[in-house]
Amino acid sequence: MKVLVIMPTYNEAGNIERAASDLFKFNPDVSLLIVDDGSPDGTGNLAEALAAKDKRISVLHRKDKQGLGAAYIAGFNHAFGLGFDYVVEMDADGSHRAEDLPKLLAICQDNDLVIGSRYVRGGKTQNWPLHRQWLSRGGNIYAKIMLGSRLNDMTAGFRVFRSSFLQKMDLASINARGYSFQIEMAYRTIQLGGRTAEVPITFVEREIGESKMSGNIVTEALLLMTKFGFKRIFLRK
Repeated sequence: MKVLVIMPTYNEAGNIERAASDLFKFNPDVSLLIVDDGSPDGTGNLAEALAAKDKRISVLHRKDKQGLGAAYIAGFNHAFGLGFDYVVEMDADGSHRAEDLPKLLAICQDNDLVIGSRYVRGGKTQNWPLHRQWLSRGGNIYAKIMLGSRLNDMTAGFRVFRSSFLQKMDLASINARGYSFQIEMAYRTIQLGGRTAEVPITFVEREIGESKMSGNIVTEALLLMTKFGFKRIFLRK
């Protein structure tokens, strides 16, 4: 099977080389697409240098920072055009361990979405401050209640999608741009009757650079979950 790992980047010059190296150390048969949103720190140039040395790597440059969701959708469309069977969402900051990816890929052929989960038996976070743990766990509990989902980690950003299933979605209609994109994609997968599974992973807090999490991102996610929840409960959609 052909697998494309998509890594969106914005100011990840301190992480991208190690991320690519670790990926291929544990997953030598995958391809990597780096989607850079015009990083002012030179991440895009570093990505091009990596691609020049390794034919498994390609780079998609975008003019400016347009959000995580838009970066992934651009990556998905790139994958469709090249005939990849599966696409992987993976952070470039080292928080998603490359050694965990084989566990997700091992069951992807039986599922349309496989999530690398922090909140199933065996999953955990490492070096996270207490407030981040509360925020993440609370957000996922709220998502399960509002969306009627059995998934334990709907906000997770480490996941594998079947390309043919993604092509059934109306990706152009997705408005979520921050981490709420992950919630919307999981919810739409469930609504479309997609087969889902969760695999335990260890999420590691980044060592280099700054987190992209912000109050606006949290607010967007809460509003999205609330909107979908009210539609589900009152409009039965």
